[in-house]
Amino acid sequence: MSDPLSRLQTALGYRFRNTPLLWLALTHRSAGGNNNERLEFLGDALLNAVISAELFAKYPQLEEGALTRLRASLVNQGALAAVAQRLNLGECLRLGSGELKSGGYRRSSILADALEAVYGAVYLDNGFESVRAAILHLFEQQLIAPASSGIRKDSKTQLQEALQARDLPLPVYTVELVTGEAHQQVFHVSCLVEALHVHARGVAGSRRSAEQEAARNVLELLDDG
Repeated sequence: MSDPLSRLQTALGYRFRNTPLLWLALTHRSAGGNNNERLEFLGDALLNAVISAELFAKYPQLEEGALTRLRASLVNQGALAAVAQRLNLGECLRLGSGELKSGGYRRSSILADALEAVYGAVYLDNGFESVRAAILHLFEQQLIAPASSGIRKDSKTQLQEALQARDLPLPVYTVELVTGEAHQQVFHVSCLVEALHVHARGVAGSRRSAEQEAARNVLELLDDG
């Protein structure tokens, strides 16, 4: 078989017994009716559990903070979207007409969410060992040779430690504005270091990413100062 759904299952390393379950995992809420959001919730938990267990076993020398940062470098929207692109998952998505016209099949947030939903579907189709195997099939290289950025502290952590080293209060993050549709929100977040009168903003597709960008911009201001 050479249809997109069959190619996706081959690349995934798992063939579904219940094909409608896979179709559900590939159905974005813009398509109306039943969609993949519940499966995404399940798949997110499974993915984090499997990756956490593998990192714990492979890197006994790393402390909790380093393991958390390393996991975050492997399980984030950009990284998951990259895996989904390797699977050509976008060509299998079911999207509403608006998302189709705007290129939703290429959007990182939609691809990452759909990949998590697919993992949730694998679990429901054949249990934990099957979803674990499917996850490790695609993340094997990243787990063997994790990017050095995974060990590097993120911007919020760097800023927090820099302020603590000066005996200064922690920064305050505030969501100033949220724009866009519910499925494509953009967060505008400010980061204020009141003791130093330093303030910067970050804009991203999630609150967490916007906070990281704001912290990174504050660090740049502190370096320049």
